[in-house]
Amino acid sequence: MALSTSPWYGGGYDVWDPFDWRTGSPWDTGRLWRGGAGDETTALAHTFVDWRETDTAHIFTAEIPGARKEDVRVQVVDQNVLEISGERIKEEENVGDTWHRVERRRGSFRRSFRLPVNANLDDIKCSMEHGVLRVVVPKVGHLPQSNVRLIDIS
Repeated sequence: MALSTSPWYGGGYDVWDPFDWRTGSPWDTGRLWRGGAGDETTALAHTFVDWRETDTAHIFTAEIPGARKEDVRVQVVDQNVLEISGERIKEEENVGDTWHRVERRRGSFRRSFRLPVNANLDDIKCSMEHGVLRVVVPKVGHLPQSNVRLIDIS
């Protein structure tokens, strides 16, 4: 018999069941079911980025609603890692305001992507419009020849 909280006390589910979605989980940041404030962990975990490859480029598209382009940084570190970082600024609170719910994410975010060897790091282009960052990393025309030598097995 499983222990459960009573429906009269706001429950009606098994508090000891780690797989019950209503009890929360170690991966739950609190936002979905409890209307969390959107701390840094939430912002970090929810910066969505799409990476697609075409014949001529690698294209990264990141949704960063509420961030201005002055608050976003795009850089290449360690010669082959594209890093997108920044901060969503918290809205100014006025004395006397009553907040009923805070669901928009705010705080710092950072996403890193290891670029392939065919990425042309000298011609990267970025643009940001309506909270969507687009980073275009062109491909090099030809890959450098690898120094591979076949060895016969005797």
